[in-house]
Amino acid sequence: MYLLILWLPLLGSIFSGLLGRFLGHKGSSVISVICVFLSMFLSFVAFYEVGFMGLNYCIMLSPWIEVGIFKISWSFLFDSLTVTMLVVITVISSLVHLYSLEYMQNDPHLPRFMSFLEIFTFFMLVLVTADNLVQMFVGWEGVGLASYLLINFWFTRLAANQSAIKALVVNRIGDFGLSLGILTVFYIFQSVDYFIIFSLSPLFSNYCLNFGGINISGLTLIGVFLFIGAVGKSAQLGLHTWLPDAMEGPTPVSALIHAATMVTAGVFLLIRFSPLLEFSSTVLNILVLFGSLTAFFAGMSGIFQNDLKRVIAYSTCSQLGYMVFACGISCYNVSMFHLANHAFFKALLFLSAGSVIHALANEQDMRRMGSLIKFLPLTYSLMLIGSLALAGFPFLTGFYSKDFILELTQVMLNKNIHSIEGSFACWLGNLSVFFTAFYSFRLIYLTFVNSVNTTRETIMKSHESSLLMLIPLIVLGFGSIFIGYLGKDLFIGLGTDFWKSSIIILPSNSYFIEVEWLSVNLKWLPFVLSALGVGLATIINTTKAHIYLYNTFYRNICFLINKKWYWDVLYNRFFVYPILNFGYLVSFKNLDRGFIELLGPYGFSKIVPTWSYIFSQLQTGMVNHYLFFIVLGVCLFFLILFNQIQLLIFYSVLIFFI
Repeated sequence: MYLLILWLPLLGSIFSGLLGRFLGHKGSSVISVICVFLSMFLSFVAFYEVGFMGLNYCIMLSPWIEVGIFKISWSFLFDSLTVTMLVVITVISSLVHLYSLEYMQNDPHLPRFMSFLEIFTFFMLVLVTADNLVQMFVGWEGVGLASYLLINFWFTRLAANQSAIKALVVNRIGDFGLSLGILTVFYIFQSVDYFIIFSLSPLFSNYCLNFGGINISGLTLIGVFLFIGAVGKSAQLGLHTWLPDAMEGPTPVSALIHAATMVTAGVFLLIRFSPLLEFSSTVLNILVLFGSLTAFFAGMSGIFQNDLKRVIAYSTCSQLGYMVFACGISCYNVSMFHLANHAFFKALLFLSAGSVIHALANEQDMRRMGSLIKFLPLTYSLMLIGSLALAGFPFLTGFYSKDFILELTQVMLNKNIHSIEGSFACWLGNLSVFFTAFYSFRLIYLTFVNSVNTTRETIMKSHESSLLMLIPLIVLGFGSIFIGYLGKDLFIGLGTDFWKSSIIILPSNSYFIEVEWLSVNLKWLPFVLSALGVGLATIINTTKAHIYLYNTFYRNICFLINKKWYWDVLYNRFFVYPILNFGYLVSFKNLDRGFIELLGPYGFSKIVPTWSYIFSQLQTGMVNHYLFFIVLGVCLFFLILFNQIQLLIFYSVLIFFI
């Protein structure tokens, strides 16, 4: 049963991709949807058995690689962390598959699209069920490949080509860091198996590696390399530039990448390695700093974006920052709870945005929308629910996890734990709440409430989507309302043993219980900031108050934020262009076409023209002549290597017969 959770999406991908020409749109769609829904049903069964009944499973299929002490098997681990990810992935993937049937119905390549969605789901399931680093890396790279195929699905568009290549190249930086982490793990622990690594981690807490006379903690080095991998895949500050550009793919792709699969892989990696990260305070501090900065800068960048999907993409980046710095304060269970909650309301936002784009003939600029509340009332209601959950409105799904993370940062600040990191996490995290509420309701006003700003023909043709698109939205709407409340006691409740040994938190790093005694006034701070953000968005979008803010400083700040803080420009100027210039001027012109050619056949022919003429006559074009020289070269090689006359006689006879 457990292996069927993985095999069903793979089978669906094979049938949809290879037999799509014969099955047609309906046949490939039915097969792919049935496969992923069966996988979802089995994931719920696994969640019940492992999560509620406490039965962990480790299934070994067969040996894979055995070289000396390096032994890897195809084996799968099903613990509480794994089954939680299985439910999140399969539920969101199933709803996205169902939604795609209607959204992509007019696309002639629908079977290929469904095949790519299925293979994406399969590789993500491989990633979360692996019980060793190498098998996890297979899923990690497979997810990256599938994301390239999906972002570049409309491959005739230049913007889609560029975005897909950018996502692939930027993620290679993180993948390189993860590769170094895997090599370091094997060097220190002599294994890449999770059970061995986690059980030996306490014994290596003081183990150091010597580089040039400098001692570096082994666990810290591993943690830094793993974090670099997470930075690339989960779009943390520095390698986040690929995520907004990934919006060039179809909207169901955006929902699948942002809600449940690819971007959460880095956070999952950090949570999975909690037994190792807990022994390195340096890595935890790095997680806090990068996570809080990502939440702040991504939240601020989303304020002045005008593309509907790009605003939601920056909100994803900001929420991933919350998850990462929750790991940095050793609250991995809260981070996982927010990951599960975020999947529902972020998928709701993206699919609702797809419904709006579908109704407006593929228009994505919010400035060209407006008054859609009259034409798309159900979509408006569901997007409002998603926006309120994202902003942390009380008693919706986002409130139970995001506000709890912020309360934990306030405990850090009050206790003066990691003073600088605690201040960063607390203040930047709370400011991000203000920005999140502001851009969420700016989106609502520009898209649904404000006066219409498009052509009469377009607005009169707009209508609610069909039932196949609305059913996933309604299901996600209920999830965005109730999942947080239903799961809070199970995932982060006091005394819960749901996570068992899948998440390890050292007693010295745990101050989880102290949140219960936090001042009520401090607990109200995130809600007050959210209300301020909603109020400011309301004032600016319903009145002309923003006109009085138009001075030079304000315009410059708006321009800077609208240009995404010039991250892409800086990368191009200081990294991309110098590397390209080096490749052309030094590597190509001076080395390939210069130094190497002069020392090679071209230079030899110019220096010794007579000999070059003689050698050129040997190029007869006859295969038997070339075979003679190949065998002669092999004979000379063995003669020089072994210096045995018997070999010379043997090969001479062989040449004679040839």
